Amino acid sequence: MTDAVAALGQARTVDSALAAASAVLSSSGVPTADVDAELLLAHVLDLGRGVLRARSVTRSALSPDAAAAFAGAVARRADREPLQHITGTAPFRSMQLHVGPGVFVPRPETEGVAQLAVDALRAAPEVAPIAVDLGTGSGAIALAMATEVPHASVVAVELSPEAAVWTRRNIAAVGAENARLVEGDLADALPELDGTVSVVASNPPYIPVGMVPRDPEVRLHDPALALYGGADGLDVVRDLSRTALRLLRRGGVLVIEHGEAQGGAIRELLDADGWRSTATHPDLTGRDRATTAVR
Repeated sequence: MTDAVAALGQARTVDSALAAASAVLSSSGVPTADVDAELLLAHVLDLGRGVLRARSVTRSALSPDAAAAFAGAVARRADREPLQHITGTAPFRSMQLHVGPGVFVPRPETEGVAQLAVDALRAAPEVAPIAVDLGTGSGAIALAMATEVPHASVVAVELSPEAAVWTRRNIAAVGAENARLVEGDLADALPELDGTVSVVASNPPYIPVGMVPRDPEVRLHDPALALYGGADGLDVVRDLSRTALRLLRRGGVLVIEHGEAQGGAIRELLDADGWRSTATHPDLTGRDRATTAVR
């Protein structure tokens, strides 16, 4: 592997660098080697992927400095460091969010969860509805609601100081003046808003503690606080249910992301707590991904 990365540093054209990088990443078990190679070289060269592909087709020259920087980035990815940590950003809906060590990297499937929250917030009858994202991490769901429903006021709650650094940075970068961060535990968050909130959304930690994630990008790099939810994975969901019941006004909507096998258990939990109209929704792959309920 060291020899292959060293050889990559000697590549002098875009196409040869991409081919060598894809081979290195494939041999390391990266499932999207071709795509990751393109994204890493586009990052190093500060180009869009379309422009990069055009340069690959025309076998454009690659400077020694760029080749060396690319080889370093590929080596990190081959060690299964998340692509988003290397580039420093993660795409989410219409945004590019800043991410890195200490914060959960937002996944594409969460975009559908955010859509459920955005739709519920748009449907709220208030002139200036309030929404809350509990356990916001990077701020992905909160900022989706804030930017796509600009007449709403959005509060992002985060317990981890390390993650809150990224939340704060993303709120500033996106320029969402209608979003704010509150640091603290979701269990006792925002008592001043009790009974006034239209939408509560959350992507809580929901992996059972005995189920270690298979992917090293998750297992080694995502913070444990954002992953594990107790013996059955639902400890934080139980707190979330109680907090949302307190925060939401009558008719307010709760949106929870969860694992594909947890929809039934979460509906039972919410029904027992007195929620109405509980329903589980699939993601674009057909896997159960989110459950909604009405206060």
